[in-house]
Amino acid sequence: MHKLVVLYSEPADPDHFRDYYETSHLPLVMKMPGLLAWRYSFDVAATNGEAPYFAVFEGDFADAAAMAAARASQQGRRMAADVVNYATGGAVVIHYPVQDGTS
Repeated sequence: MHKLVVLYSEPADPDHFRDYYETSHLPLVMKMPGLLAWRYSFDVAATNGEAPYFAVFEGDFADAAAMAAARASQQGRRMAADVVNYATGGAVVIHYPVQDGTS
């Protein structure tokens, strides 16, 4: 599995961010080709001090190629272009292959 993570910094208008994200941006996310599962939160907390991020998104893809294809698709480009409409604090996008742990 390959994970895409988006870390959002504090926006100028948190209420606008929340509303726009849930009503306009997430419907675009749900149409991403190859997206297996997704989750998000506005309740980002740090174990020590103040959290450096306001919100987080996680998307799961079968592998890096599937994620790259999704991001390069028309829907992926449309979704990426939409970020400026709500993320006034900026966003950090990271991705990585997931390593399963054993006990």
